[in-house]
Amino acid sequence: MLSRSKAAILCVSLGPAAAAEIFKHLPEDVIEPLTVEMARTQNIDSHAAGEVLEEVVETAFARGYIAEGGVAYARDVLERAMGVAKATDILARLATAIETTPFEFLRRTHPDQVWAFLRNEHPQTIALVIANLHTHEFAAKVMKLIPAELQAEIASRIATMSQTSPEIVKEVARLVKLKLDAVVQHEYAVAGGVHALASILNAADRAMERNVLEYLENAAPTVADEVRSLLFVFEDILRLDDRSIQLVLKDIDAKDLALALRGASEDVTERILGNMSQRGAEMLREEMEFMPPQRRPVIEEAQTKVVAAVRRLEDAGEIVIARGEAGDDLLM
Repeated sequence: MLSRSKAAILCVSLGPAAAAEIFKHLPEDVIEPLTVEMARTQNIDSHAAGEVLEEVVETAFARGYIAEGGVAYARDVLERAMGVAKATDILARLATAIETTPFEFLRRTHPDQVWAFLRNEHPQTIALVIANLHTHEFAAKVMKLIPAELQAEIASRIATMSQTSPEIVKEVARLVKLKLDAVVQHEYAVAGGVHALASILNAADRAMERNVLEYLENAAPTVADEVRSLLFVFEDILRLDDRSIQLVLKDIDAKDLALALRGASEDVTERILGNMSQRGAEMLREEMEFMPPQRRPVIEEAQTKVVAAVRRLEDAGEIVIARGEAGDDLLM
């Protein structure tokens, strides 16, 4: 916040019209003493006026960065732009005006991640964290992710929560941050490897998948084989049982399916048509027959959509994809 003298210098420097706009946003108890200070402010030094204007601009930017991503984010941006000393000075000026919570470190965390981390905590801890998040809007987004049976309990605990000691809130925040940091470090530690690459390629388009595998086949054939064994490509539909194929077909647009089959083997085409109703199969054949020639990227994009549907159903536990050697993935 600006001191009264600096605020007066600013208003006088900006001129009557701009000063009047500023006054519209000031509380009444500030306007009178500021007006008196402006009356006393004469012969403003241009250097002093420049310094005040620079401070106002810096403070405005800092406030914007804080609103966008929190204090830590603002410090990072300001240090990169102005250096450590200048950033510290700006944030020190704002320190008394910044309202932060002990859970400020969650500000730039997605609500899904917050809930994923909190889901194994005690309901009272969950309630305490949600009640102390930086905005009510963000807290509401986290609450929406809580299962209905637990959501009501958490809401009740928030409603009946008595005033909690600041020391207790800070200690809970400290412990939560320690656990979160440990989870992040573990995720970084286990990141990478053949399984990670396979997961990335399963989510990528066919062109990227083909390019990566072709490179690996030349540079590291063994790795290429390992990755390929973990991938599910469009032709692997033959590895699905009939029930699984039928579930996948329910999740696919008919036009995308017709496009995908333009680049498929006869075995895959017949397997899919065999899992459709007679009428559905006839309509699909007609769609494919009268469809004009298509570019390869268009066909591969449609095949990627089919693969994505397979992956969604597998993630949901509705289908099982046989992997590895025969017998490796048998259901018992």
